[in-house]
Amino acid sequence: MPERLLPVRLFIAVRPSIAAADLVDRVPRPEAPRVRWLPRDQWHVTLRFLGDAEPDEVVAALAAVAWGRVPPVDVTLGPATEVLGESVVMVPAAGCDALVDWVVAATGGLGREPEDRPFVGHLTLGRFRDEPPTGSIGTPISATFQVDEVLLVASQTRPEGAVHEVVARFPLDGEVEGG
Repeated sequence: MPERLLPVRLFIAVRPSIAAADLVDRVPRPEAPRVRWLPRDQWHVTLRFLGDAEPDEVVAALAAVAWGRVPPVDVTLGPATEVLGESVVMVPAAGCDALVDWVVAATGGLGREPEDRPFVGHLTLGRFRDEPPTGSIGTPISATFQVDEVLLVASQTRPEGAVHEVVARFPLDGEVEGG
């Protein structure tokens, strides 16, 4: 593995299943000026963006969480593509709130301050500069997938787009109560 300069731009996320990603892949992503669509291998739901942080400290903080007692979580995408903020085409993602609470509690003192607003779960499809591309907003989508691991991801911004590398994986192995 190449040696990194520390700190590193980090975020904590979950990824959709292959089946859910296959459904998302059907959403129109029309070519348009000043629009950058994310490649499928970068689709994820960010639980917390840390920004510049020391990877070993974040790994240690997340490793202290009792992930083995946390059962897998169902995440639902949909009901349709939307605009988030002023420049993001996304698919809403519901079901990650408890994971966000665990992540923020474990990493609250690391990286950027946790956001002081309600969590908005979403899978980013692309970013635009002026207007969302015609036909990209309001596309119906419905998919549910099971999250069985939380990921710590390093992101390196390059002129051709970001490159993501999974730094650590934290499996959710807990038993579902009553099951």
